[in-house]
Amino acid sequence: MAERRAFAQKISRTVAAEVRKQISGQYSGSPQLLKNLNIVGNISHHTTVPLTEAVDPVDLEEYLITHPLAVDSGPLRDLIEFPPDDIEVVYSPRDCRTLVSAVPEESEMDPHVRDCVRSYTEDWAIVIRKYHKLGTGFNPNTLDKQKERQKGLPKQVFESDEAPDGNNYQDEQDDLKRRSMSIDDTPRGSWACSIFDLKNSLPDALLPNLLDRTPNEEIDRQNDDQRKSNRHKELFALHPSPDEEEPIERLSVPDVPKEHFGQRLLVKCLSLKFEIEIEPIFASLALYDVKEKKKISENFYFDLNSEQMKGLLRPHVPPAAITTLARSAIFSITYPSQDVFLVIKLEKVLQQGDIGECAEPYMIFKEADATKNKEKLEKLKSQADQFCQRLGKYRMPFAWTAIHLMNIVSSAGSLERDSTEVEISTGERKGSWSERRNSSIVGRRSLERTTSGDDACNLTSFRPATLTVTNFFKQEGDRLSDEDLYKFLADMRRPSSVLRRLRPITAQLKIDISPAPENPHYCLTPELLQVKLYPDSRVRPTREILEFPARDVYVPNTTYRSPDFHEEIKVKLPATLTDHHHLLFTFYHVSCQQKQNTPLETPVGYTWIPMLQNGRLKTGQFCLPVSLEKPPQAYSVLSPEVPLPGMKWVDNHKGVFNVEVVAVSSIHTQDPYLDKFFALVNALDEHMFPVRIGDMRIMENNLENELKSSISALNSSQLEPVVRFLHLLLDKLILLVVRPPVIAGQIVNLGQASFEAMASIINRLHKNLEGNHDQHGRNSLLASYIYYVFRLPNTYPNSPSPGPGGLGGSVHYATMARSAVRPASLNLNRSRSLSNSNPDISGTPTSPDDEVRSIIGSKAMDRSCNRMSSHTETSSFLQTLTGRLPTKKLFHEELALQWVVCSGSVRESALQQAWFFFELMVKSMVHHLYFNDKLDAPRKSRFPERFMDDIAALVSTIASDIVSRFQKDTEMVERLNTSLAFFLNDLLSVMDRGFVFSLIKTCYKQVSSKLYSLPNPSVLVSLRLDFLRIVCSHEHYVTLNLPCSLLTPPASPSPSVSSATSQSSGFSTNVQDQKIANMFELSVPFRQQHYLAGLVLTELAVILDPDADGLFGLHKKVINMVHNLLSSHDSDPRYSDPQIKARVAMLYLPLIGIIMETVPQLYDFTETHNQRGRPICIATDDYESESGSMISQTVAMAIAGTSVPQLTRPGSFLLTSSSGRQHTTFSAESSRSLLICLLWVLKNADETVLQKWFTDLSVLQLNRLLDLLYLCVSCFEYKGKKVFERMNSLTFKKSKDMRAKLEEAILGSIGARQEMVRRSRGQLGTYTISSPSERSPSGSAFGSQENLRWRKDMTHWRQNTEKLDKSRAEIEHEALIDGNLATEANLIILDTLEIVVQTVSVTESKESILGGVLKVLLHSMACNQSAVYLQHCFATQRALVSKFPELLFEEETEQCADLCLRLLRHCSSSISTIRSHASASLYLLMRQNFEIGNNFARVKMQVTMSLSSLVGTSQNFNEEFLRRSLKTILTYAEEDLELRETTFPDQVQDLVFNLHMILSDTVKMKEHQEDPEMLIDLMYRIAKGYQTSPDLRLTWLQNMAGKHSERSNHAEAAQCLVHSAALVAEYLSMLEDRKYLPVGCVTFQNISSNVLEESAVSDDVVSPDEEGICSGKYFTESGLVGLLEQAAASFSMAGMYEAVNEVYKVLIPIHEANRDAKKLSTIHGKLQEAFSKIVHQSTGWERMFGTYFRVGFYGTKFGDLDEQEFVYKEPAITKLAEISHRLEGFYGERFGEDVVEVIKDSNPVDKCKLDPNKAYIQITYVEPYFDTYEMKDRITYFDKNYNLRRFMYCTPFTLDGRAHGELHEQFKRKTILTTSHAFPYIKTRVNVTHKEEIILTPIEVAIEDMQKKTQELAFATHQDPADPKMLQMVLQGSVGTTVNQGPLEVAQVFLSEIPSDPKLFRHHNKLRLCFKDFTKRCEDALRKNKSLIGPDQKEYQRELERNYHRLKEALQPLINRKIPQLYKAVLPVTCHRDSFSRMSLRKMDL
Repeated sequence: MAERRAFAQKISRTVAAEVRKQISGQYSGSPQLLKNLNIVGNISHHTTVPLTEAVDPVDLEEYLITHPLAVDSGPLRDLIEFPPDDIEVVYSPRDCRTLVSAVPEESEMDPHVRDCVRSYTEDWAIVIRKYHKLGTGFNPNTLDKQKERQKGLPKQVFESDEAPDGNNYQDEQDDLKRRSMSIDDTPRGSWACSIFDLKNSLPDALLPNLLDRTPNEEIDRQNDDQRKSNRHKELFALHPSPDEEEPIERLSVPDVPKEHFGQRLLVKCLSLKFEIEIEPIFASLALYDVKEKKKISENFYFDLNSEQMKGLLRPHVPPAAITTLARSAIFSITYPSQDVFLVIKLEKVLQQGDIGECAEPYMIFKEADATKNKEKLEKLKSQADQFCQRLGKYRMPFAWTAIHLMNIVSSAGSLERDSTEVEISTGERKGSWSERRNSSIVGRRSLERTTSGDDACNLTSFRPATLTVTNFFKQEGDRLSDEDLYKFLADMRRPSSVLRRLRPITAQLKIDISPAPENPHYCLTPELLQVKLYPDSRVRPTREILEFPARDVYVPNTTYRSPDFHEEIKVKLPATLTDHHHLLFTFYHVSCQQKQNTPLETPVGYTWIPMLQNGRLKTGQFCLPVSLEKPPQAYSVLSPEVPLPGMKWVDNHKGVFNVEVVAVSSIHTQDPYLDKFFALVNALDEHMFPVRIGDMRIMENNLENELKSSISALNSSQLEPVVRFLHLLLDKLILLVVRPPVIAGQIVNLGQASFEAMASIINRLHKNLEGNHDQHGRNSLLASYIYYVFRLPNTYPNSPSPGPGGLGGSVHYATMARSAVRPASLNLNRSRSLSNSNPDISGTPTSPDDEVRSIIGSKAMDRSCNRMSSHTETSSFLQTLTGRLPTKKLFHEELALQWVVCSGSVRESALQQAWFFFELMVKSMVHHLYFNDKLDAPRKSRFPERFMDDIAALVSTIASDIVSRFQKDTEMVERLNTSLAFFLNDLLSVMDRGFVFSLIKTCYKQVSSKLYSLPNPSVLVSLRLDFLRIVCSHEHYVTLNLPCSLLTPPASPSPSVSSATSQSSGFSTNVQDQKIANMFELSVPFRQQHYLAGLVLTELAVILDPDADGLFGLHKKVINMVHNLLSSHDSDPRYSDPQIKARVAMLYLPLIGIIMETVPQLYDFTETHNQRGRPICIATDDYESESGSMISQTVAMAIAGTSVPQLTRPGSFLLTSSSGRQHTTFSAESSRSLLICLLWVLKNADETVLQKWFTDLSVLQLNRLLDLLYLCVSCFEYKGKKVFERMNSLTFKKSKDMRAKLEEAILGSIGARQEMVRRSRGQLGTYTISSPSERSPSGSAFGSQENLRWRKDMTHWRQNTEKLDKSRAEIEHEALIDGNLATEANLIILDTLEIVVQTVSVTESKESILGGVLKVLLHSMACNQSAVYLQHCFATQRALVSKFPELLFEEETEQCADLCLRLLRHCSSSISTIRSHASASLYLLMRQNFEIGNNFARVKMQVTMSLSSLVGTSQNFNEEFLRRSLKTILTYAEEDLELRETTFPDQVQDLVFNLHMILSDTVKMKEHQEDPEMLIDLMYRIAKGYQTSPDLRLTWLQNMAGKHSERSNHAEAAQCLVHSAALVAEYLSMLEDRKYLPVGCVTFQNISSNVLEESAVSDDVVSPDEEGICSGKYFTESGLVGLLEQAAASFSMAGMYEAVNEVYKVLIPIHEANRDAKKLSTIHGKLQEAFSKIVHQSTGWERMFGTYFRVGFYGTKFGDLDEQEFVYKEPAITKLAEISHRLEGFYGERFGEDVVEVIKDSNPVDKCKLDPNKAYIQITYVEPYFDTYEMKDRITYFDKNYNLRRFMYCTPFTLDGRAHGELHEQFKRKTILTTSHAFPYIKTRVNVTHKEEIILTPIEVAIEDMQKKTQELAFATHQDPADPKMLQMVLQGSVGTTVNQGPLEVAQVFLSEIPSDPKLFRHHNKLRLCFKDFTKRCEDALRKNKSLIGPDQKEYQRELERNYHRLKEALQPLINRKIPQLYKAVLPVTCHRDSFSRMSLRKMDL
């Protein structure tokens, strides 16, 4: 950048090479952290640290001690120190689903069961950071929460939203339309009527005390008080947060571990009814998965028998327990799929005969025939009764059916009813099977890795369905197995099911299926425990049915579940099993027939299954042999497969009984590896040897190896049991780390083994359970474990663990000493210190450790050998230490140690899941502090030094991993980076914070040393941003930054002074200014004391620095970080007090400077309304594209005042095509975020501090600041409700990139149109600059839309499917927020401007910046503002003018003009408060101008001009409101006592009356708003009225140009601009005589002959040097150049490239004189384009210039248009019908359709014959007319279409009044019109001033026709390339036979006789020659055609030739007959002569 920011000079930007040198000096190997961090004081300060390096942090703890708190409590105290209750350790009881918790009934339990039960019942141990939710991760300004915080906002009133008072306004308009149309109804002089209007209008309220002479200070104070009252406190609540995914720093609290359920389904069984009711029937339900071939639930038995039927069984059935009476069940399905069936099985009481026989009656009898079959039924009933009596307790299979679950769910889901009835039958088409409808329900509960491959099946949201199952299949006796069932089920899904062919049993089973409710009442678990909310135990319960999931489910156990065995029989096992427990099966024979002496049942066989085998539960499929006799005693230890001696077996001891045992247990792992590990650990606990595991016996001496191998073998275990027993497993591993066991008298250190095992387990979980990760890759099961379950194991064996229920158990543990190579003396020393009863001992006191160091003599001992050894001291030594050592290791210390020393794959897997170990470590640290009551201890003494060393080493190595591996292992490094950041964030809550800062510095140092060597640093910097953002999301971030420290350069000039003294004294001694500068810059003191804020702002400064190579991809990211921090502070309840907020804002003061430096890169929000209110004078350097003018990049930059970018350097990547301006421009979104941050700092910072700093800034820098504020005004401008509605109706495709684009458009930045235009560079339809319009009424967000037609195929914003339609209320809400944001933002800007003005007043220098202040003020007045803001704005403006009057009236004259325009604009506001303030300001402005020089000519002139331009351009301008303001001004003048005696009141009155006059013209213009021609005429007339005041005439010419541009009349707009330029030239040449400037308007006459009317020759011409004349910005050389460039642009858009050349001829000398090569090169480029376009478009068809019509108005209705004739210029190719329709429609609407009549012919109109009550319009097409001599000059198409003044039209007539007649009577009238000005002119219709007529006789008409025909033939023949179609058409018309009134007829009529009238001789001859020519041309054409045709047209050609010959023959005699008189001298006398002459004489005589 040309100017370096001054305050950047203090921060030396060290050259990269130097920095590298510096780094390599400082950085060798791992950073040895300063052991005790020095206080800032001793770091010498005279070196500056470049921004790319981290500075040494402040020692926070030391600082707080040396600067004790000034206050004891209150918000300020919280700023200085963390609150005392910052961290809490909470034990919260876990929720139990059931009324009583599930625990074993036995009191004696083995250790494993005890551990399990404890693990399932103990409280959760939770560490809570009480204020965590106040960190940035939970910023309430994110979209979801913001709504609540926006309640109760006041509605801001904006004029743009207030439509003028609807009805009466419209009526007035209509009334006006109907009134007479005359322009001159009231001549311009009728003052009387106009003043009468004014006198009668009401003024607005006057502002009190406006005219008092109050001192400026007092005014300022009042303004300030008013401005500061009722302000919105939180700026960010009004600003939508940037669109981010989940913020990276948000860590959500993990879910509480709970029992697993799949999707739950409630099935209610309602009724079961058969055709005949003769006996009880029993039913059961279960779920089966066909694909997995698995039964996926236990059976649910239900009984729907009637009381009568149940009665039959009374003798056999004991009274039922209520648990068996359930008729509804809840099934759980973890993996729902298309393959799940609900199978219903029916059974009946056992009876003789096979199933088929028993089922027969059910298939043949029908209910309807009951009476017919009465006897048979009675018989059946009595039989059934007998069987029930005898065999009532036995059952037999009877029938079954199945329901395809997904069909029910999907059909229920799709039916539009509350509940669905589905009938399922099997006889006819079986609805639900055949139509296998794939479930179409979308949305699924995120199940662990939901369904794979299946369409997602959702059971949570279908409509409940009632099913009626009507058909059952009888059970086949030989197909009872599950295998058979799966075959049947698979077959059911086929359309041609085998089952279809079977005879069904008809019945009716009704069941309800619905999604299970959240908490159903009266529910029993599968273990029959009552689930909570069981109000009455007598109610029929609902049973939860146990699920056997189809595939593994990975959820840890959380409840005790004693093992259950299934398959029809469910057994509850005791908690503690022994080898003697077994299942015994006994087989009976049942005799169905009653016989004598035969018992009912006879035992026939026995078999059994032992429960435990080698200590493991026995489950699975068995095929058992059956013994014929009772087994002997103690048989149960063996299995039946063992052949017991002397026993008889069925079938020779073969396996005959198939049985499957399934266990559902949260005690038995059913995994050998886990079993072994738990068994070994429990053996240690019990100290019972040998240990039996399986068939192994392990002795104590072997235990250590077995234990180690079992720990490493955990890897081989199945994943499902590992997850189920995860909590217990991790607990045990941690226990082994903390309390190394004593085995055979040796302490065994298992730390390493356990650490490895943990690392591998968590990596397995990570890899296999991907569905369970959060955004940071943390597995939710592990996160839950750490958060809820993990706690420190208890300190002493045998004592309960700290906190309720620790990891108890008495284990023989010892502590492991720290160093293995200690001399004995030391050990004794240690033993002494340990045996004291201090519970606080954390392992080792520090002194011996230091001693060891000195003995070993080196700090860098090889730690891995030093601190790791499996056997420490010998057992004999242990004995001397009082038996066992009651101490433990601290888990976090051990963990850190293990991690630091591990290597290889273990280290790798730990890095992969670093978060887990970090979080464990932090929780362990907190628990340790909690149990030792150290949570309040000073932080420096909380942890031993060696632990801090380990942490430092760990952080350092991990940082270097990140730096070295980020390119290879991107994903892993991202996780590692965030984990490390969260770890440091956590440490800030528990450790020495200065130490943590030094860790952060370590990380920074590693990154920056790497950055220098990277070609593309952005990835690494991005990682660092993530890291920093997470660290800074700490809830006490503000406190960590020492917001109350005053920045002193902490070291005194000589570094020798001790730090403490300098710390205390430095504050007072230091120079004030130095301090202020330090606060606003990233100085070393700032970065040290506000450490984290320093890092954040440094990142921002470095990344936004335009020279930062390749970092601009990170702009958004770094800006979002700052935005997020500030918005979080903003909403933080702790900082709501303004003083506190000012302290917080102090941390961000350098932000102002950083953003000031980015001004050239910020997005230019002002583009959309550049200099509104006056024509946009665009230096149209660039209009290459056909689509009309495009604002090119260069022009946009010229506007923005920046240089054109050079080629962007190759170093940057991600270069977008739109790389604008210097380097890159930020996106609108990023710029907006930055600016809102800036405003926040300005709003909340201490004003006095700001003012001091502003005083120090240079003028250049203050102007930078003002530019920034200017930009803010545009950026936060209110868009208006209409825009929100329109945006709502455009829907955009929401891809990432488009989302940004959408925001650009919405954020009021570049309107969508420029975006589109830019994107398509010239392929868009029509894009026009809506030049001077005072901003389209709809607000600026999209510019004036009507001119932009987006070509649909080109927009990237296709209408997308997801409608973004918002409700009315949402749009209202958005507008409300936007309005409040705009108001608050602008008020902050106003506050800041006031501070700037004060600094000027105080220093009495830098007046030059006041112009900038005014510029910002004016800009804000021009934008869409609320009434609230405007009144404060006007107050500030009045104060400014009263303090510095000369500012406006002498220096900033152009600003004076602007101010007048703005004030007038607001004087016409529809809101009365705005009008009051604006008129007060305007009155004071006149008064102040008058007081300076007794006349206020300047303000008069400016106001008059402003009003003119306002009136001319504003569409929604309301003269009624302005009239009230004028009246208010008059009232002030009348009441102003001080000036009553002067001429002032009269001058005011004159001015007001003149303004009122202009207003009256406006009313007229309003009338003609719809009639463009009339409107332009009116403006033309007003402009003419200002012939004597050049400024105003210029204004009106500009207004006209604007109107033309809007209507795409570019040629006319160009003419207006040329006239403007000529006018300026006239006055410039009077002012200064410069050779190269145009002499005046004469110079322009080549461009247009009309221009001379601008010459200033009349007597009343004003001299340009008078006060207030020609003072506008256009009356300068650059103004002239601007006008000409615009003119050239408009000509180019009109396609008049020749005129472009003429314009540049005037421009070139000016640029040549200024030696402006750049401009000249651009101009010549344009010229080249213009000429090349002329070349390419030579025929002229490509550029159609216009069509002309004569329009005459007749009838008194037209007022002064009556009998006026005009030539209208219409767009090219306008048909007569179009213009006729337009005018007829327009005037029809005005006078009534029946009144207007269009005269269809072009004959002269006879006024007398017209109806006086009608309005007639005559429209005729006319063509330009040139005399023959003119044609010599008008050669090209352009010549023939430019500078046209004469037009012609023809009217055919006959003498008897008809229009058309026979050839010989057909006359023709040619009318030639001459207009008052040449076309194109500054209007599109010009009066006809002269008319002449030529009448052609019939023969002349014929000659014209023949000439035309001949020309056509010639053209068609010689056309190149040839056009055969055209040629044949012309030929056909010439020689075809059927051509009516063809050439032959013409010849016969006119040439058959020589005319009698000698006057006609020449005509006759001419026609004869025409025919001669004609026949010759026909012949040429035929010849040409012959050469063109193909063989298929030969016949056609012959036909044409025949016709031609016929024609030629017929014409021959006629053509050859010459008139002798014309050839007298030449003709020889022939024999015919006589008769010939006689004939002709006769004719002549007549």
